[in-house]
Amino acid sequence: MSTLLPFHKTILAEIHDPATNDLVVLARGLGLRRLVCSLMKIYDSPKNLVLLINASPEEETAFGEELGIMGCRRPGLRVVGYETPRQERQALYKGGGLIMVTSRILVVDMLQADLPTELVSGIVVLHAEKVTPLVLEAFVIRLFREKNKDGFVKAFTDQPEHITSGLSPLKNIMKELQIRNVHIYPRFHEAIKKSLERRRADVVELSQEMTESMAEIHHAIIQCMTGTLSELKRSNTTLDLEELTVENAYFKSFNVVVRRQLDPVWHKVGPKTKQLVNDLGTLRNLLYYLLTYDPLQFHAYLETLKEANTVNQAGNAKQHQSPWMLTDAAHIIFDNARRRCYTTSSTSREAPPVIDLVDDDDAWDALNEAEGIKVDTKGKGRAYRPGWLPSTMDPVLEELPKWDLLTEVIQEIEEEIIRQESTKKPVALGSNTILIMASSTRTCNLLTDFLSSHDDTAKKGSKGRRMMLQKLRVYLWWKGKQRKEEGKSPTYMPGSSKRSEYGPSKNGDSGISEALQRKDREKAERNQSRRRIRGGAPTTKSDRPAPSTSANVQPAEEDPFAEFWATQAASDATLTPFDITGVNETLLDFGSQSLESEFNDHYGLIPPEQTIIVRAYSDDSDDRVLAELQPRFIVMYEPNMEFIRRVEVYRSAHPGLGVRVYHMVYGNSCEEHKYLAGIRKEKNSFERLIKERGSMLLPIYEDRRDGSGRNEDTIKTISSRYAGGRRELNTEPSKVIVDMREFRSTLPSLLHAANNLVIPATLTVGDYILTPDICVERKSLADLISSFTSGRLYTQCELMSVHYKYPVLLIEFEEDKAFSLEIVSDMKSYAKPSGKYPAKKAQGGPNPPNSNTPAYSNVSLQSKLVLLTLSFPRLRIIWSSSPFATSEIFGDLKKDRPEPDPTKAIATGADDDPDAGAGVNTAAEELLRCLPGITPKNVKYVMSRVRNVRELCEMSLERVQDILGVEPGKACWEFIHKGDTK
Repeated sequence: MSTLLPFHKTILAEIHDPATNDLVVLARGLGLRRLVCSLMKIYDSPKNLVLLINASPEEETAFGEELGIMGCRRPGLRVVGYETPRQERQALYKGGGLIMVTSRILVVDMLQADLPTELVSGIVVLHAEKVTPLVLEAFVIRLFREKNKDGFVKAFTDQPEHITSGLSPLKNIMKELQIRNVHIYPRFHEAIKKSLERRRADVVELSQEMTESMAEIHHAIIQCMTGTLSELKRSNTTLDLEELTVENAYFKSFNVVVRRQLDPVWHKVGPKTKQLVNDLGTLRNLLYYLLTYDPLQFHAYLETLKEANTVNQAGNAKQHQSPWMLTDAAHIIFDNARRRCYTTSSTSREAPPVIDLVDDDDAWDALNEAEGIKVDTKGKGRAYRPGWLPSTMDPVLEELPKWDLLTEVIQEIEEEIIRQESTKKPVALGSNTILIMASSTRTCNLLTDFLSSHDDTAKKGSKGRRMMLQKLRVYLWWKGKQRKEEGKSPTYMPGSSKRSEYGPSKNGDSGISEALQRKDREKAERNQSRRRIRGGAPTTKSDRPAPSTSANVQPAEEDPFAEFWATQAASDATLTPFDITGVNETLLDFGSQSLESEFNDHYGLIPPEQTIIVRAYSDDSDDRVLAELQPRFIVMYEPNMEFIRRVEVYRSAHPGLGVRVYHMVYGNSCEEHKYLAGIRKEKNSFERLIKERGSMLLPIYEDRRDGSGRNEDTIKTISSRYAGGRRELNTEPSKVIVDMREFRSTLPSLLHAANNLVIPATLTVGDYILTPDICVERKSLADLISSFTSGRLYTQCELMSVHYKYPVLLIEFEEDKAFSLEIVSDMKSYAKPSGKYPAKKAQGGPNPPNSNTPAYSNVSLQSKLVLLTLSFPRLRIIWSSSPFATSEIFGDLKKDRPEPDPTKAIATGADDDPDAGAGVNTAAEELLRCLPGITPKNVKYVMSRVRNVRELCEMSLERVQDILGVEPGKACWEFIHKGDTK
């Protein structure tokens, strides 16, 4: 409890009572994980059984480590996963303590009575913003409340924006979780404000202006987004598209908002509208990539977009091109992106003569500058170019402005560290490790490369010249490889026509004389001990990229070490790769100081004041990183509202620690606008939640079942021959047997909400057993197409037809999406050539007339459904618009019908059915398996219906079809009597 801030203790004091059920909405970055772990520590006891549900896979490990640090170690938090066997789960539940379990496993265990629900002390629900009537967490709470009225339910969320979209979302969450108390804690809450503002971190806000080219590209992208949004609104005037603004387009949730608006009519909109929706996501990515990618990466991405917009996957011209690429703003984007990387000239300059640099140090430094290793011409003013660079290309290699700003910040931090050490004051709390936070792993890798190779002596805007030259060489190789795949000359570049202009030739000539190479090795040996560049490995002259065999085409089949051995052999013919006679003997003296110094330079521990950690923003695990590193200097390379609050909590939790934060942001850019818009959206969400809580009517909960089963839904009408058709009470509850795999869907939860007794079982035939005669196989639209492709659906319908009187195929669509087969053409992952109909003709599956269509369409799907009904006349197809409609349909099908028997349903189609005659006559069983129409799935059923093979052979066609089905029975009978399998 010592690490908790006063507002954490205030929240715990309000929600720790096990007699109350609470929902906590906390602002992001204020330590929600720490709060949940502290609450669970209070309940940690073998006498209590507390379940933690709805956690992500990453949070499973994080919560266990956090509780372990707090002292909950014996046994601590146990995780129940798919690999945990049933007996072990039962033992864990009975032992009590803290258990984290997935919702699917918990539902099955509660339905099968493996979990003593009445002994559960309480349930902690994470990510409460995701709770809807369709999720399994709502199912868990309903099952929990049926047998346990005293246990608590504590729900937590830090996503207020997700709770303010829709009609009364907060009320719906409270209804599904059966919670009556809501605690809302925004950043402007009085208790939080008072706790965090007592000790503030030293924040230095740095606003960096974009370069002229970046500003023009940024403005052009905004123009394209505005035009695309306007065109989308004009094309769909009947929809409410007020939320589609440029400000909302900065966030990742924008694509979800657009699809939520268009999904109900997605099958009606034309290809132009669909292209506009995809373009909005592409333009949003461009805004982000402009500020995070280096110019060469950004330019390469634009080139791939241009290629994808003109040619489709088949290599033909694309019909529906992106409208924004045809605008003047798009020309500005592509033109400025290229100019940031390089410019081209129409005339080819002559290659400079090769100079012998053996004794010319000034010329050697000039060559190093041309290679990007050292920018120092020593006043010569003479321009040198790498030998692999095309003669018509003038590299610009504009660097991101934040890179120079980052080096200045690091320089300032180093000076501050030196100044503090020179004062000889007592050592302050914290470490001198510099923590740099960025938005993504890609950005972190880019910053790491820059800090490892930048030149502090270079002028502003060219400190990363060496890294950019390496990236330019990779870009040229990529372009050469791309043109080679297109069948063009791999050495062609804009404005270039000579292979020699790209650098070394195929025979290994690197364009540098042997004397130059020998000078390179000698100077590299003299500079082995250099100052360690912060954030990277020791940098030496040997870090310069070695000349490759080809600048544009990477050898695919050659030995990757062949060039290395050839270079070594060419440099010194007397020294073979395995000959160490020429090596300095002092290097082999393991007791010498030179070897120890070299080892420390490469592999030794780095002092904190020489350590830079570059890390991407994450979730609440960033709190643990700050607590372990305790940095005094933090650089936020990109703005992040959550991390700023984490720093506030970190600073308040360490009273004697001084923290300085450098907050970097591009001025007047989407980065700044997105940051401010995020703060504004969260503030508005909290205000709306507070207003809704003040005017909300609390729901009244009632018992779903009274134990006796007497409910209006259980009253059924019997035949009028008995007592004149009077209504009687049926004491047996309504049952639905559900296959274990179906608990991944939302339908079992809705069936339980409709007062049905859901019985989980491992079914061989069907997914849902409604009555002894009705078996249902549920298929979503995507699953239906894949089942047709693999032929699995034919086998499933065959088994249902054999074992049940009324086989049913349920085709279930998704809620809030089009109830139409026209969306099949949009499912590219399933739109594969169908070839021929998956069912074999020997099994009664004729080939459809349109089986050679290149991809799935609604026409081919309908024809396959028609062929399926022709093959199985007793098969019934039910079309359902949503899981809610399916629940109502099942209720109608079960009216006035007997309830299914779980034992018989499990045994149906199973190989170990004792009534099927398994193992009675092995020879007869093997003979039956060889007959057409008899499969391993139905052979047991056939043996239970006939006494011997003779009886089967003497049966009529109708009787055989009654046992096996229409087509399989016909195939079997014709084989026995006619010997014809056609």
